[in-house]
Parts: sequence; C-alpha cells; structure tokens
Amino acid sequence: MTDTATNNTASTPASASKATLDSVAKLACVSRQTVSNVMNSPALVKAETAERVHQAIKQLGYRPNLAAKRLRTGQSRLIGLRIVGVDGDAVFDRFLHALTDAAALRDYRIILYTSPTDAGEIAAFDELLDRWDIDGIVLTSTHRGDVRTDHLATKGIPCVTFGRPWDDSDHHSWVDVDGRAGTKAATETLIAAGHRRIGFLGWQPDSDVGNDREAGWREAMREANLDCCEPVRRDNTLDSARMGAREMLAPAVADSDLPVTDALTAVVCVSDVMALGMLAELAAQGRPTGISIVGFDNSTVAASNGLSSVDQPLVAVADHCARLLIDQIERPSGATAALERILLPPKFIPRASSRPPDQ
Repeated sequence: MTDTATNNTASTPASASKATLDSVAKLACVSRQTVSNVMNSPALVKAETAERVHQAIKQLGYRPNLAAKRLRTGQSRLIGLRIVGVDGDAVFDRFLHALTDAAALRDYRIILYTSPTDAGEIAAFDELLDRWDIDGIVLTSTHRGDVRTDHLATKGIPCVTFGRPWDDSDHHSWVDVDGRAGTKAATETLIAAGHRRIGFLGWQPDSDVGNDREAGWREAMREANLDCCEPVRRDNTLDSARMGAREMLAPAVADSDLPVTDALTAVVCVSDVMALGMLAELAAQGRPTGISIVGFDNSTVAASNGLSSVDQPLVAVADHCARLLIDQIERPSGATAALERILLPPKFIPRASSRPPDQ
C-alpha cells in the first residue's frame, strides 16, 4: 500500500498570513458563524452560500488551525482514494486532481493507496484506519457484486462512489456520468451528418460501463431505423483496439465493391484509447481519413489528435463526491445523511475525426 498524501504545491497568497475567519466572512458577505458552518457543518449551509465562502477562502488563502480542529472534532480530515487506471487512460488522473482541489477547498486532503483487487482494497481500509484514522473513502470502479460499500457500512466509515451501483446495492450516495446519453448523442450527430453504417468498438461484455455506453449507440441506431452491425469488443489497450479495428475493417478490405449503404463509414468507440487504436490502424492501412471515429473521455491526447470525443465533467463529479462525503463525515451525531444519486450529462466534442461520409 502506498501511504502518500497528495501535496498541494500552489503558492500561498501573500495575504494568507493575515487572513482570518472575520476577513473571510467580510469578503463573502456572510456572518462569522456561517463561515464556521461551511468548514465544520456544511450540511447547514445553502450550496450557493457555501460556494461564495469557499471562493473567499481560496482568494484570501485562509488556512484554519487544523491541529486545533483535529483535537476538537476528533477528525483526521483525510479522505482515502485507491489508485486505479490503465496506461494511456488519463481519466483517473484528471479525477484525482479535481478531487484533490475539491477536498482542499473544504480543508481536507487525499491519501492514496493501491490494491489490484477488491479484497485487497478491503484489507487496505483496515490498515488506513489503524495508521491514519481516515474520515472517509471515495470508491471508484463500481461493478456488479461490489461488496466494498457494505464492508465500509459495517465499519461505520462514510463513503461515496464515483460510479453507480450496477445491481441492487443502491444504499449509498453516488455520482456518475451518463455514458449511455453520451454515446447516443455522438451516434445521433453522426447520423445527422449522413452516416448510416456505424459500428461500435467496445470493451469486453463483463464491463458494466462499457455495456452502458454500447446501449446508447444501439438506442440511437434503433430510433433512426438503422441496422446495428455486430459490435467488436476488446480490452482497453492500443494494441487490443488495433486488433478490433482490423476485425471491423476486414470486410471492407476483402470486398472494395460493397455498396455505400453496406460499407462502414463511422465507428463509435467506448473510450479514447480504443478510438486512438482505431485511428492508428486506419493510418497503417493507408486510409487515415476513410472512416469517421468518435471516442469517449475527451483526453488531451484525443484533442491533440483531432479526435471527436465525449467529454466527462470530471470537475463536477469530483466536487459532488467531496461534498457528499464531507456532509456524511461532518453530520451531527445521531443524524442520518440523506442519500443522493447524481447522474451527470456528458457533452459531445466534435473535431476533425468525425465528418460526413465520403469526405
């Protein structure tokens, strides 16, 4: 396990040493008690008021006496997060940075740990509690049969998940991005541009997130009365994506006289990694602009390669995760935190990789 707390390297404003609770209250046009409530009992403050106070805290560089607060409240002000992700996939890194910022605005820090399995992560929870006395956990990579939230509930540890539950275990607050809506919007955009034969390059069928994104493509095709060709599913790596791309492109290579209505003219991909693999294979076959490609995640690599993609609002996801978790941590003794389920809409970002057919 990696016992590493993230380190904020931003310089402290010159006014930080002079900033007080009173100066924050004055700048935010609220009472001193309201500032205290925002930091200690955020559930008592309206969201718009809390945001104004957080902005004032950030502008002034106010830093409360955390050592005194820990003694008074018994809280470590540490939130645990497991390091996950695949090489070449920057979604987790972007989420980590956004969550670190969102937590810091509320005077919390993120402590990172690693584990290759859910069972290992559950063991890591106990170690974190023993060594660091963490206040709560943000879980990611939710899936069917996920027992991590149940384990934390039995321990009395607050948690929130980035990712919805995919079965009946909907007993905790969660935040997620509507992948189905994202791929549906991307597919509808391609259809509106004139595409009729649109493929889907997805993940293996045991991926709930991948299946959800595939469902959006199917829904758009069905509503347009268009036939869905059989999706190709591979692992989320460039090499695996290129293998999938070769499978999808094989009929067109074997029979260049296919009617336009039967030839594949566009592909919606479950991630930017898969889409970049598709682009690489098209370039290797000497037809880099022959088929429109859409990815998912709107990574910086996608943008630099002119790849159309579906953008996940990761800053908003992180902010909601931090808010929901800290509301649980700081709720008054005996009070029950309200459960919230937040499904955020993504946004399709068109670029050069998607165009009308025959262009």
